[in-house]
Amino acid sequence: DEERDRRNVFDIGLLANRLAAASRWAREQPEFHDLPIGYFGASTGGSAALVAAARDHTIAAVVSRGGRPDLAGDALYNVSAPTLLIIGSRDPDVLALNRGAFLQLRSVKELVVVPGAGHLFEEAGTLEEVIGHTVRWCGRYLGAERFEQVTEDLPFADRRAAGRRLAERLRHFKTSRPLILALPRGGV
Repeated sequence: DEERDRRNVFDIGLLANRLAAASRWAREQPEFHDLPIGYFGASTGGSAALVAAARDHTIAAVVSRGGRPDLAGDALYNVSAPTLLIIGSRDPDVLALNRGAFLQLRSVKELVVVPGAGHLFEEAGTLEEVIGHTVRWCGRYLGAERFEQVTEDLPFADRRAAGRRLAERLRHFKTSRPLILALPRGGV
């Protein structure tokens, strides 16, 4: 029912609460209890990841792809997790919003601009760059050093295929025991 109401895509509090609930659930599972948790969010999911991380200082890393961190508001000041903002060079409005939010973050942070990428990163090779930067960040801050070994070209047809490919690649790190929770674009 929530998904049918388009306004919920911009309800950052609702999205952050859902992500926090998923984190609580994961910590209650014996097989996930001791794993570091990282958040990956796209579009408004990026701001929800930041709000959820601002409330939970055990979150080990945050990646926002084409996100709207400005919608996280004052929560940006309270994010302690290392945060990577990835934006396309052909998305000037969102790029400006990310640069402003970047200045407000007090955690370890990095802002990456992917050349030739629009808001949805649908241009050839741009999602591969997102994956490479995400793998590098997760490898550094989730303690899974082997993440950085997966940087070869990963061609795919669309965002859905990219997500499946990323999930396949992350499964390889199961023995490193990271836990990554993702909010799909527009997902609740």
